[in-house]
Amino acid sequence: MIDKLPILILIAIASIACSSRDNTKSDKPEAVETTQRFDTDSAMSFLKAQTDFGPRVPGTEAHALAADYLVKTFQRLGADTVIVQECTVKAWNGDQLPLKNIRARFGYNPDVSPILLVSHWDSRPWADRESDPLAAQQPIDGANDGASGVAVLLEIARQASIHGTKLPIEILLVDGEDYGEHGEDGDESSWCLGTQAWLEANPYATSPKPRYSLLLDMVGGKDARFHREYISDTYARQLVDMIWQEAASIGLADRFINQPGGAVVDDHLFINRAGIPAIDIIESKSPDTGSFNATWHTLNDRYENIDPSAISDTGKLVSHLVIK
Repeated sequence: MIDKLPILILIAIASIACSSRDNTKSDKPEAVETTQRFDTDSAMSFLKAQTDFGPRVPGTEAHALAADYLVKTFQRLGADTVIVQECTVKAWNGDQLPLKNIRARFGYNPDVSPILLVSHWDSRPWADRESDPLAAQQPIDGANDGASGVAVLLEIARQASIHGTKLPIEILLVDGEDYGEHGEDGDESSWCLGTQAWLEANPYATSPKPRYSLLLDMVGGKDARFHREYISDTYARQLVDMIWQEAASIGLADRFINQPGGAVVDDHLFINRAGIPAIDIIESKSPDTGSFNATWHTLNDRYENIDPSAISDTGKLVSHLVIK
């Protein structure tokens, strides 16, 4: 993902910033009792398993091994179906990328619109935020940028296998998200290649489209706070309202900040354009950087820099929404 958008969108961000509501003050709802079906230690083990493969860059051995692990994990957890979409796409720099999008269904009902839960599972092939030119050419582990969202969704899958789901859910792990062209002149379509390929294949030609989609990206940063991401608010404001209200209702208002965040070119942009309301749960307004976590696209994006409490709170919210 990248926090760069066309000038017109940036102007729009400025124009709405003063009018956005702040529900984090005294009128926020009190937390309600809720059964938390999420095991943080289990999620952390899913996260470590991914980073133990090393950087999961398309075309590498680590990428192939990780794909096999993810498919087998969904199968072991009793998914109704596991569908792997394999394709080869051309990156902005001419590289031919063998991609695998992995889709797992729980509580499947062909007549009921599911909730679509998404995260990317690949990792960035270049640490291009490093100041040292040699370091900047190294691939990153992607513990936060990739593995954190996947870890939460694998634990949600485990909970679904134990307790069932309130509604059908589909977990989609997309590939090739992080191979995009960095810089102010970077093309937004150079990012999220797996999601674009998945949508081009018309995955809901014979089944109902999802009622909505939640994208989890970089949900494990130290002291992460999740503001309302701009593209989410633009395409799916009512969904953002609902999710942030649910977070407040279970005592997570200090993690899910009901104020505007940054604008991020991410998988949810393309999902929204396909007619599925989608929002991005992402750290986009870090007090340290003004945008993403400080480890973003650096060699410091490692397992030891993950905040288990951020993983836990994200998982508790998603579990509250979808698990019985």
